[in-house]
Amino acid sequence: MSSSVVRIGIEARNTLREIAARTGRPMQSILDEAIERFRRQRFLEEVNAAYASLARDPAASEAVRKEREAWEATLADGLDPGERWAPDGTAVAPSRAVAGRKAPGRKRHG
Repeated sequence: MSSSVVRIGIEARNTLREIAARTGRPMQSILDEAIERFRRQRFLEEVNAAYASLARDPAASEAVRKEREAWEATLADGLDPGERWAPDGTAVAPSRAVAGRKAPGRKRHG
C-alpha cells in the first residue's frame, strides 16, 4: 500500500495515538477506517438531502412513484419460484420436489 504524509493537529494526533494504544491497531488503519466512515456518512447525508428535495417537488415525486410502480410489476414476473441457478450462471436441474410445481399466479394452458 502506498502512503503519503498528511499534517494533522496535535490534539488529533494525540487522540489517534490513544485509540491506537487502546485498540492495538496501527494509526494508519484507524485513519483509513475513519475516512471511509466519513465518506459513507457524507454519501448518506447527500442521498437524504436528494430525497428531501424530491419530496418538495410534487411533479418529480409523482414521476418517481409511477416509475417505481412500473418496475414493481416486474418482480417475480411469472418466473418459477423453484428455479435455481449455479454461481456460473447456468440453470440447475430442478429437484423432484419442485419439478411438477407451477409458479404462483400462472395458469397452465392446454
